[in-house]
Amino acid sequence: MANTLYLDHENAKQVIDKCEACFVGMTDLENKPYVLPFNFGYEDQTIYLHSGPGGKKLDVLKNNPHVCISFSTDHELFHRNEPVACSYGMRYRSVLAFGKVEFIEDFDEKVRILNIIMRKYTGKEFDYNAPAVNNVVIFKVNPEKIETKISNY
Repeated sequence: MANTLYLDHENAKQVIDKCEACFVGMTDLENKPYVLPFNFGYEDQTIYLHSGPGGKKLDVLKNNPHVCISFSTDHELFHRNEPVACSYGMRYRSVLAFGKVEFIEDFDEKVRILNIIMRKYTGKEFDYNAPAVNNVVIFKVNPEKIETKISNY
């Protein structure tokens, strides 16, 4: 059992694909951390996110597009000696992706990305009407750096 193993970018996809949500860390307008969960899509080493048309997160991201996105899966408590609290640990697989948010305005590209996200959760693609597409904010992150960690597997 390896204590900690850092993997290459190819293996990051295996972890990301297993996650149901990701957590996006950003810096708010008061220079304080701000972290929110998101549904997402992942394709060709690009992370796709969406949001409603308003809210604090959009103000924050437009002010400072730098983000850290966290993915974590396969959590499992283990112990080496059951009566000894300090012998307990947690197995997990995680990815941290660092990059800048890019907002997508093109209608057809927004539809393509919405289908990437929907395929992740439903396995299907959909038709979208113009008001729905125009009312959603789509953004992507092409990670500048990805760290993948497997702990105690």
